[in-house]
Amino acid sequence: MENTASGTISKGKDERRKPVFQRCLFWDIDFDKLDYDKCANFIIERVFERGDVEDIRQCRRYYGDKKISDALTNAKWLLKETVYFAMAILKNELTDYRCYRLAQSNPQHWSY
Repeated sequence: MENTASGTISKGKDERRKPVFQRCLFWDIDFDKLDYDKCANFIIERVFERGDVEDIRQCRRYYGDKKISDALTNAKWLLKETVYFAMAILKNELTDYRCYRLAQSNPQHWSY
């Protein structure tokens, strides 16, 4: 990042500050080897499923709402609370979520 008289200019994706998540969110993997760009969908899903408000803020700052929306709407499975929370933040429809559409074909598992 470069500071100028008019503000801060981002030099690209690699220059972004990595988010600081709680290590307990990723209890089942080696946290130190987590690649924030290659595993973006996994990280976004995990943070929205199990993270707190600060984790979600960090996630939104790093990935942006477009990337988060793409990851969550294409997730194969999410808790219904996570879907409703994401809908409120991202301002999209329930039918945009793949997990909801899949649940409709197997209604005994989920009740939306």
